[in-house]
Amino acid sequence: MTVEPGDGYRDIPEGGLVKEAGNSREYKTGGWRTERPVLDEDRCTDCFLCAVYCPDYSVEHRDEEVVGFDLEYCKGCGICANECPVDAISMEQE
Repeated sequence: MTVEPGDGYRDIPEGGLVKEAGNSREYKTGGWRTERPVLDEDRCTDCFLCAVYCPDYSVEHRDEEVVGFDLEYCKGCGICANECPVDAISMEQE
């Protein structure tokens, strides 16, 4: 289906709509990524700024330590790498 200028919101296919809060875990969006975050555990200070800024809650942690990223949901936006104060996160091409 093609949405043309002037079409109303009712003409948008339902597949792209979020109809209720808290359902983002149902949609694995990691396939959208062209770059993925890579954590340098030696540089990471576990400040959790990456988790605070991640729009997809893709930062994995265990025992108050950042351990990696959930690539099933990470869209590769790079916000985590941009916000990391010690440059412990780099973005690598998929």
